[in-house]
Amino acid sequence: MKDIIYVLCCLVIVNSCAQEPMNHVAQIQEKQILTSKIDPGGKTISTRFFPPKSYFQKKTPKNSYRHYLQNLPLKPFGEYVTYFNGQKKNGNGVYISVIDLSIGKRDLHQCADAVMRLRAEFLWNEKRYSEIHFNFTNGFRVNYSEWMKGRRIIVKGNKTYWSNRKAPSNTYNDFWKYLEIIFSYAGTLSLEKELVHQPIDSLSIGDVFIQGGSPGHAIVVVNTARNEKGEKLFLLAQSYMPAQELQLLINPREKELSPWYSLRDLQRLETPEWTFNSTDLKRFE
Repeated sequence: MKDIIYVLCCLVIVNSCAQEPMNHVAQIQEKQILTSKIDPGGKTISTRFFPPKSYFQKKTPKNSYRHYLQNLPLKPFGEYVTYFNGQKKNGNGVYISVIDLSIGKRDLHQCADAVMRLRAEFLWNEKRYSEIHFNFTNGFRVNYSEWMKGRRIIVKGNKTYWSNRKAPSNTYNDFWKYLEIIFSYAGTLSLEKELVHQPIDSLSIGDVFIQGGSPGHAIVVVNTARNEKGEKLFLLAQSYMPAQELQLLINPREKELSPWYSLRDLQRLETPEWTFNSTDLKRFE
């Protein structure tokens, strides 16, 4: 088992147009000391980020959505988030690691899209195709089981309907094309209506903090930990605008706890790029 180390650093950013940008870990830790346990060599969320002393990560059943999120693959520690066009997103106190999943080359994979993508990709990997469905903002329901038959979506003004266009198929490329249609016509407004409200005390892996709007925002809980008193910590991941890779967020308010967030007395959740209310917590049915 790899040694677990404490990451302790205080680095100053040097800006220069002629230089390559500094490793983003240097940027997000400028004038900051990280005291949570981190194994930079860990290749998944659960093996890289360990909760503080006296807390334990929640064990989850294999083949569950919660287990899938806990074990999302991570890029090497210190890499930048990449936008859809190949440009890099500076850390600037936003993220501590990058989830290693391709996002395509179109400006589509944004906040709610990333949440839907994770849920859909888990179900696709588990061959639970009939459970993959999302609504467009206009309310039109798009079942992946129909897409597999070769049917495609036609959108004309306010009218949306299915049309037989392709031979039946279920390759990953077909699945990704389905997701791109969802990304194009769904968002925080539609996803917020599909999810089921949850009391903040019931927060679990896979839950979503979401505010529908133009713009709105959505982030997903990717791991939790408890202590013997039942107090709970959690980790959060997001995508953002323009389309970009999923990223594990730091905690800007409690740097001694970062990247973990505490559920204790939580009324407002302040994340690096958005603030939610505790009443914004929802869950897939």
